[in-house]
Amino acid sequence: MEGNRGSSQRYDLLRKIREFTRAIIQDLSIGRSPIVLIDRFRVHCTNPHANCCCSSVLPNGKEILTLQRENHVHRLDVLLRVLLIVQQLLQENRHGSKRDIYYMHPSVFSEQSVVDRAINDICILMQCSRHNLNVVSVGNGLVMGWIRFLEGGRKFDCINHPNTAYPIPVQVEEVQDIISVADYILVVEKESVFERLANDQFCNANRCIVITGRGYPDIPTRRFLRLLIEKLCLPTYCLVDCDPYGFDILTTYRFGSMQMAYDAKQLRCSEVCWLGVFPSDSEKYCLPQQCFLPLTAEDKKKAEAMLNRCYLQREVPRWRLELELMLQKGVKFEIEALSVHSLSFLSKEYVTSKIQGGVHI
Repeated sequence: MEGNRGSSQRYDLLRKIREFTRAIIQDLSIGRSPIVLIDRFRVHCTNPHANCCCSSVLPNGKEILTLQRENHVHRLDVLLRVLLIVQQLLQENRHGSKRDIYYMHPSVFSEQSVVDRAINDICILMQCSRHNLNVVSVGNGLVMGWIRFLEGGRKFDCINHPNTAYPIPVQVEEVQDIISVADYILVVEKESVFERLANDQFCNANRCIVITGRGYPDIPTRRFLRLLIEKLCLPTYCLVDCDPYGFDILTTYRFGSMQMAYDAKQLRCSEVCWLGVFPSDSEKYCLPQQCFLPLTAEDKKKAEAMLNRCYLQREVPRWRLELELMLQKGVKFEIEALSVHSLSFLSKEYVTSKIQGGVHI
């Protein structure tokens, strides 16, 4: 059944690609400049009191591309070249990475971000997600804990080795037969913290699933987390550094990223709760001054910009208060700063007491 649905989606996309390119060719054949309308989406605006549609699937305006504008000519060239590659991938039912696509025309594309934008434009034009184009990311995410699943015939049996890291599947749409006896999902920002928990045998003492995106999460990690939340209906907590970048990673999991705003409905995990580390934790856990670093000018600029995001005031005002406190204190600190008490303080005291005590926002 899944295979039939996948084939149907592929054929439907190929039809849309043919219709799109045919319309452009027809315009050119009669000497008319093609006009390409690309919907624009966003996950946040800067007016928390406005009746905005940032959290909906509705577009926020359109971008008009035309050959009559010189700066659009190259962008349309890139878009059509990438579209041709995507068409070939779909016709042959093969997968390719963004990096593969870049190296097919490096002199034209000039840099990876040019290809990335074209892929996003194609997803918007074709009204699909990136994986529907058979364009895959190089997986960065890791998972361990009380879970077992299949992906493309391969078995991931984390339950038998709950403190062993397994790569998060790149083709999340092929994940099936998910079995878990976990009580919750814990998402950690960094691989170093993930490894700390593994070394402390965290999943032996706690029936949970632990995931890391190793920094800003890639699409497979976000899709996999969303799949687990949907299938297992487990409470989900996120642990990030107490700095503006950790906070931004937290919001990426819960609300989505601006770059992928068009697909936010498929990627955001609105069930995610912030477990820590909070700016207010510095006093609660008596962290010494040596654990802190001053916020840089760039940190302050980023934090101040994030304070204006509409969803903070509207949906998670307590997150906003903690971010304000970070700016007031003017310092940041890492999750690992908790190790000042003991190497295993994070796994044996901090995480477990917060979850059991409901100390999360």
